[in-house]
Amino acid sequence: MHGRYVFEGPNVPGNFTEALAFFRSGSQFRMTLRHSFLGSWWQSATGQNLLAAEADLLGEALEDVFGWELLQVGEWGRGRELLAKARTRRQTIISTDPHLGSADIIGRPSQLPVMGDSIDAVILPHTLELAADPFAILREADRVLAAEGQLLLLGFRPFSLWGLRARLNRAGFPPGLRRLLSGRRVREWLVVLGYEIVAEQSYLYRTPWSRGSNQDNGIEHILRRGLFNFFPAGAWLLKARKRVYTLTPVRPRFRDKAPVIAPHAVPSARTTVSRRA
Repeated sequence: MHGRYVFEGPNVPGNFTEALAFFRSGSQFRMTLRHSFLGSWWQSATGQNLLAAEADLLGEALEDVFGWELLQVGEWGRGRELLAKARTRRQTIISTDPHLGSADIIGRPSQLPVMGDSIDAVILPHTLELAADPFAILREADRVLAAEGQLLLLGFRPFSLWGLRARLNRAGFPPGLRRLLSGRRVREWLVVLGYEIVAEQSYLYRTPWSRGSNQDNGIEHILRRGLFNFFPAGAWLLKARKRVYTLTPVRPRFRDKAPVIAPHAVPSARTTVSRRA
């Protein structure tokens, strides 16, 4: 998809329009402020190392993902870093912030302006953690994903040092995250929706208080546990496939009914014994 498209709701006449516009302006201001804080964090050394590491991680996960359309729901990063190694014909990013330049479509993740069963792969990079209703976004991604399509998700572990810092910070960490979801809970949601878990990987073995250093060295410490690193991983990756099982109709087997009027009488065993006696 080329260019940028903005999808908005219908106009409501009357005084309610002004109240709705004021409410939308306030929510958009908070959303813009949240993305501004998150954008500043992406420019830090820790944010840049995390984005580079997740781009490499998704590049390995996308090696067997082919097709026409790949959809990234939610913007994570300053550009299209996560889609650099995608092998589909087209890649599209849907974001809620119109001020971010890398988005192709501006829309709500819970109401995607995409036809159902039309996307070959969907990426949710920490999108569930930025939403008020993460399961609604997961169901919407399931709606647009085609049969046998693949879904890739990134998330922070709540029971880790990153989860601890997120709970200690009122604005969340990284800034803007509403709540952290464990990989086990998201995996249970996917199983309920009929998905098959293809791969699961833990990463982010650096502490959230560590200062960034060399990018290559930082990526190595993020993706792989060091020899003297005893801290658990701070993030997870899930890769699932949408399974659609077709029902094969079973033809009923008709048994031959016994004739109501027999062409000739068949003597029974009792009749034969009585005659011989």
